[in-house]
Amino acid sequence: MPTALPSHTRAPFTGTPVQAAVRLAEHGPHDQYVVYEQEGAWWYAGGVRASLVVDRDHVTLDRGDERIRVPWQGDPLAVVRELLAQLPQQEWRVYGWAAFELSYALAGETEGLGEAPLMHLVLPCSEVRIGADGARLRCTDEADAAAIGALLAAEPAAPTAEHVPLGVDLAEPVGESYQEGVKRAVAAIRDGDLQKVILSRAVPVAAELDLPATYLAGRAANSPARSFLLRIAGVEAAGFSPETVVEVAADGNVSTQPLAGTRALTGDDAADAARRAELLVDPKEIYEHAISVQVAWDEMTAVCAEGSVRVDEFMTVKARGSVQHLASRVAGRLPQGEHGPWPALAAVFPAVTASGVPKAAAYRTIRELEDGPRGLYSGAVLAVGSDGSLDAALTLRTVFRAQGRTWLRAGAGIVGQSTPEREFEETCEKMRSVSRTLVQARTAGQSE
Repeated sequence: MPTALPSHTRAPFTGTPVQAAVRLAEHGPHDQYVVYEQEGAWWYAGGVRASLVVDRDHVTLDRGDERIRVPWQGDPLAVVRELLAQLPQQEWRVYGWAAFELSYALAGETEGLGEAPLMHLVLPCSEVRIGADGARLRCTDEADAAAIGALLAAEPAAPTAEHVPLGVDLAEPVGESYQEGVKRAVAAIRDGDLQKVILSRAVPVAAELDLPATYLAGRAANSPARSFLLRIAGVEAAGFSPETVVEVAADGNVSTQPLAGTRALTGDDAADAARRAELLVDPKEIYEHAISVQVAWDEMTAVCAEGSVRVDEFMTVKARGSVQHLASRVAGRLPQGEHGPWPALAAVFPAVTASGVPKAAAYRTIRELEDGPRGLYSGAVLAVGSDGSLDAALTLRTVFRAQGRTWLRAGAGIVGQSTPEREFEETCEKMRSVSRTLVQARTAGQSE
């Protein structure tokens, strides 16, 4: 029988919840971790008690000394569900990420997949929830519990010197190549090949970054729906997600939150209010948003109980860091059954606001016009529970680091009315949510 982790124990912490969570990531006993902000609380998941990886052919579960490797066909998430049921404890919560290219597997387009993982989830050795009501710990090792308790109670670090922007050139690589892609996408839309596609571009960051410090600075400057800081198997990211791909509660209530339609936020109240008013009446932005909501409705209808799908919000405006978006929420209720939250994730992944309409045609356009796989960008960071809950943050407004590279990435929704210059500027506006708060790593001998 699976064994349970020790029950939660309470511990005091100093500073804010986000400061305490980042202290655990920076100085805790685990090299691999996920920090995940969800609805006013921060979760720290440290260490790897078990891991689950999806690739183009197999789903592999490593649990201690045992490895289970199962080929998948059709729906890899069905195999994910089956293997998670074999985790070494009765109650669990796993954390990790799904790459954008998981969408190709779910759509049966496996010929376009490379060797990179499509999903990586971990069952942590230590789990801490930090919120206004205190910190609660579950650890498999007493020494880890003691170390984490000491870090939670430690005095917060002294404020660092005033942040100096690194001056990342968001026009690099040269904008013409992206704008040419926009032109080609608009032509495809006007030819009737698709209605909307999100084209993205990456910008390299040459400086060595302190990602935990970047996360703290970025969280202070942003107003995300979710945020995260992770380091798993060589993949690192700090992000401030503007929307959720899908939220599934333990009772089966489910929702998705499409954001589409964008204007900059500058901090000038009058100018931002004027942009907000313009956003609410702009035909291009309204059309882009409305077709995204329609797709979300259709996808939710496919997996929810009959008659339960509804629109809880429609075309509100959400402030998200350096931009403001048109936002809606489509909700429903999953039918009772044994499949848990995975059909909901499969139905809506990837977010329509990061792919296009229809999705299959958007995938083809993205592969044709973008330079290589997206990976974690526009995929999801996930927290999944044995109680049937699942929370998936759309991986946008994020700085990425892997294989010796650090980069930003952003996209824009292309429709028939799009202009290359405006869409390019939109990618710059979105990347500023992160670029303005990048923190350079201290070099040896540099003063604190």
